[in-house]
Amino acid sequence: MAATIRDIKEKTGLSLATISKYINGGHVLPENKEKIEAAIEELHYEVNEIARGLVTNKTKTIGIVVFRIESLFNGTLLHYIGNILREKGYGLLICDSCDDEQIEVDNVKFLIGKKVDGILAIPVSDNFSFLESARQRNIPVVLIDRSIKDAACDCVKIDNRNVARQAVEYLIGKHHEKIAVICSGKEYTGIERYKGFMDAMNAAGYKVPENYYKPGMHCVEHGYESMKALLELEERPTAVFMTNYEITLGAVMALQESKYSCPKDISVLGFDNLLLTHLVEPRMCMVVQPMQELAEKAAEIILQRIEGKAEEKPIEIVLNTQMAEGDSVRDLWEN
Repeated sequence: MAATIRDIKEKTGLSLATISKYINGGHVLPENKEKIEAAIEELHYEVNEIARGLVTNKTKTIGIVVFRIESLFNGTLLHYIGNILREKGYGLLICDSCDDEQIEVDNVKFLIGKKVDGILAIPVSDNFSFLESARQRNIPVVLIDRSIKDAACDCVKIDNRNVARQAVEYLIGKHHEKIAVICSGKEYTGIERYKGFMDAMNAAGYKVPENYYKPGMHCVEHGYESMKALLELEERPTAVFMTNYEITLGAVMALQESKYSCPKDISVLGFDNLLLTHLVEPRMCMVVQPMQELAEKAAEIILQRIEGKAEEKPIEIVLNTQMAEGDSVRDLWEN
C-alpha cells in the first residue's frame, strides 16, 4: 500500500500541518525539512499532484499544443522545453493538433480540463479564438515561433519576414534572378517568409513567375512534389528558397532523385540546421533558428506568469538567426 502523509507524521513526530506545508512548497524549519525528506525517501512517498492541486490551485503541469508532433522542428523544441521544465519540477502534457484548427480548439479545452498551470502553443490557427477558453480562465499562454495578430499574450519568435528577405538577398548576391519559393501557404511563418521573399525580389526588380511560387502544407510531401514540378519546367529556376525544415527535406529528396546536380544545375537554400544538413551532400546553405533559446525563453516566460513575476503587459521576444553557409548555392558569375 502506498505511503500517506499520516505515515510521514508517525515517522517524524511532526504535525500534519507542518508536513503538508512542506509538501505544498512552503518553508519549514531546516531540522523539520530534513526529517520530512528522510521519511519521504524511506517510505517511498509520492506526492498526489491532483490532490495537491486542489489545495494549491497548481498542478505543476504545463500543456503544449503543437501543429504536428511528427515535425522534427516541434520535436526538437519539445526536447528542450521538457528538459527545462523538468528541472523546475514541472511536467509537460503534449497535444498534437494534426494541422487541424478544430483539433487545436479541442486540445486547448482538454488541457484546461486537466488543470494545467499554463499553455505553450505552436499554433495552426492564425487567430486567437482557439485560446479564448484559456484566456477566460486566466491561464497564461505563450506562443512559440509564430505570433497571432491582436493576440494579447506573450510570444517568442524570430523576425520571419526580415530573415527570409535576408536569405533571398543572399541568393541575389550570388547573382541569381530566377528564384523560386516553396512555402507553407496557410500558417503564420510560411506567410511571413513568403512576404520576405517577395520583399527581396521586388527590391531587386525581379519578377516571380506564377509557376515559381509553390504554396502548400508545412510537410515533406509538399516540398518533394513542388521541387519535382520546378525541375520539370522548361525554364527552370536557378535557385530555390525553402521556408521550413520539412519542405527543405522533401525538396532535397526530390532533387537527389533527379538527373540534376546541386549546385551545378540548381542552387537551394533552406531553413533550420537540423539532421538534414549533416547527412546530405553538398553541405546545405541554411537559415539557422536558435532552437534552444526559443525553448528557454518560452519556458522562462510561462514560469514567470505562473508565479506572478512577469510584467503585466504581453512580452514579445524576437530572437536572431544565423546563416550557415554551405555549398548548395553557386555564384552564377563564377566558373
